[in-house]
Amino acid sequence: MPHSTSVESPPHQGGASLSHGLKQRHLSMIALGGVIGAGLFVGSGAGIAAAGPSIVLAYALSGLLVMLVMRMLGEMSAAHPSSGSFSAHAERAIGPWAGFASGWSFWVLLCTAVGLEGIGAAKIVTGWLPGTPEWAWVALFMVVFCGTNLAAVKNFGEFEFWFAALKVGAIGLFLVLGVLAVAGVLPGTDAPGASHLTDFLPNGGEGLVVGLLASVFAYGGLETVTIAAAESPDPVRGVASAVRTAMWRIALFYIGSMAVIVTLVPWDSPDVVEKGPYVAALDRLGIPGAGQLMNVVVLVALLSAMNANIYGSSRIAYSLVERGQGPRALGRVSAGVPRTAVLVSCVFGFVCVLLSYWRPDDVFPWLLNMIGAVILVVWIFIAVSQLRLRRRLEREAPEKLTVRMWAFPALTWVALAGMAAVFVLMAREPDTRVQLYSTGGMTVFLAVVGYVRQRRRTTV
Repeated sequence: MPHSTSVESPPHQGGASLSHGLKQRHLSMIALGGVIGAGLFVGSGAGIAAAGPSIVLAYALSGLLVMLVMRMLGEMSAAHPSSGSFSAHAERAIGPWAGFASGWSFWVLLCTAVGLEGIGAAKIVTGWLPGTPEWAWVALFMVVFCGTNLAAVKNFGEFEFWFAALKVGAIGLFLVLGVLAVAGVLPGTDAPGASHLTDFLPNGGEGLVVGLLASVFAYGGLETVTIAAAESPDPVRGVASAVRTAMWRIALFYIGSMAVIVTLVPWDSPDVVEKGPYVAALDRLGIPGAGQLMNVVVLVALLSAMNANIYGSSRIAYSLVERGQGPRALGRVSAGVPRTAVLVSCVFGFVCVLLSYWRPDDVFPWLLNMIGAVILVVWIFIAVSQLRLRRRLEREAPEKLTVRMWAFPALTWVALAGMAAVFVLMAREPDTRVQLYSTGGMTVFLAVVGYVRQRRRTTV
């Protein structure tokens, strides 16, 4: 008996439906590339400056939490593949209001991220070509990736395949050079030994907390592969493969590179924040042109994230509409692509860019704070959904449990406790407290709207 490939209701926009144009090689590289985001290359510098060598512990702890979340999401997505991913699972497990709240909050997050990544990419290009306007580069990137996402899903897959290949190759080369330098066998370099690791907690527990929060949000983007899997010929196999290799990817790319950096470079070096930790490490090794090389890699990471977030936001919107959770116009599909959803997601992203120019002191920071903790809210919905759906699957369709959460339900509860701990830590820090409250306000608003819609539909 074939696996179910979607939870969405049968398409009603002229009989059109999403295509299955993503191949297994696309999914494999999307899973790999999703781990390596701009947050790793750029955002990790502030974490290292705050936590010192204990940043390795911070990334290990948050990495364990992410592994548990991905395993839970993988279990549900392998049993019920859907372009709605966690939103569809939350609707099935908790109720339509939960699918509405988690889906639309994540859509806002992805669309805003598209604009932020466009701004970051434009800053790099204008550094190479001074005098050119940033907004023009953002507009160009938007047009290119909007066009590729409008054309066919295989275009998104191809872009991500090559973007991911470049990112994986770059960080792989960095790790090889770093390990050789640490071992003292790289020509022209002296092994640093443990000289930079003696003060493991230079800023005490507070520094570790800052590093932990920075590392949690650097892991965003892993969810895309479960959204993309629904558009592959064998979504169950795609999800299972991606989730089962998540552990070594996180350990190698995140924890491994942090360990190499803090061993090679003093944690309090100004270059860690000013140039970025990877450039600082390569400069220590005397690699010529390291700064420009890493700028190219960061640019690729930002463009890759733009492409992936346009794709993810359009599919989340499409799934919500197909489940009656949004304007029907967004559900129109042409040639296997929800083109209206792609266009609306791109327009929202570009509006965020314009807000960064028009209202940089009030509206734009408010928008950034509103999405600051959305990923944690999504993880909570994933954990609660998995707790409820696992029992149901064991009773009704045990053959669909091709991916199983480890030590269920104990580790699911451990993950929920970890998420609660992160919320408490955010509430203690002034910078993240505003994000926590703003995101909470948006989530409560969407949950209330979703609940009212749910009640109206059940009473009609």
